[in-house]
Amino acid sequence: QVQVAESGGGLVQAGGSLRLSCAVSRHTFNNYAMGWFRQAPGKEREFVASLGWDDISTNYADSVKGRFTISRDNAKSTVDLQMMYLQMNSLKPEDTAVYYCAVDILAYSRGGMLAGQYDYWGRGTQVTVSS
Repeated sequence: QVQVAESGGGLVQAGGSLRLSCAVSRHTFNNYAMGWFRQAPGKEREFVASLGWDDISTNYADSVKGRFTISRDNAKSTVDLQMMYLQMNSLKPEDTAVYYCAVDILAYSRGGMLAGQYDYWGRGTQVTVSS
């Protein structure tokens, strides 16, 4: 059973930074894409960023471009565990949400903005940005 787990959320002041981590374990697939989504109270889940299988193809929501960076750490990854990150800088109160990591196992996927293309999801980590 594939497991996806986020960590690194917390409370931060506006202008601060956080780095979210995503651990994907017990997977039997390779060359996959991953994404980050978020959901604020009373709002629908929205796309934040995605990273393609090649670790080169990236997509970002306009609201986070230039502030957030998605990455995958192949140096720390093993056959059974991969680590991925979302570095968030210059945080704003409107970034407050539960952040979800998602995995698209379609081979050689370049990632994308649609939640429906992702096959596995974590339970989310809360990010709160105070003004």
